[in-house]
Amino acid sequence: MLKPLLFIFLVFVFFGCHEPPQRSCSNFKTGEFSFTSIIDGEEKTTTFKRTMDTEVDFFEGKQDTSSIRWINDCEYILKNKNPKSKAEEKSIHIKILTTTDSSYTFEYNAIGDKQKFKGTAFKIH
Repeated sequence: MLKPLLFIFLVFVFFGCHEPPQRSCSNFKTGEFSFTSIIDGEEKTTTFKRTMDTEVDFFEGKQDTSSIRWINDCEYILKNKNPKSKAEEKSIHIKILTTTDSSYTFEYNAIGDKQKFKGTAFKIH
């Protein structure tokens, strides 16, 4: 009888002390960031500047501007202000999953698409 109780106690001690991931999302609502991804087998970096209602992306010498609508402290929707194709007309849902002092890990997908992607953005300023 003692062994099962000891086992249950140990399970609660090890798993009960697990802290949820840190999410200080408000620290990343504005600022300048960089994000690196793999596109066609090549590592590509995007930089972007974000205010509370606008995000300006810089990628391979091109600039795009999107409006931001915050859903809550850790989620927002990006909508391209000047789409040049049908794909660019789709809004992007972004959810911040975890944060550190200088970065955040996020999940994103086009609204209506089931496939989600993950990335990490680093605060530059």
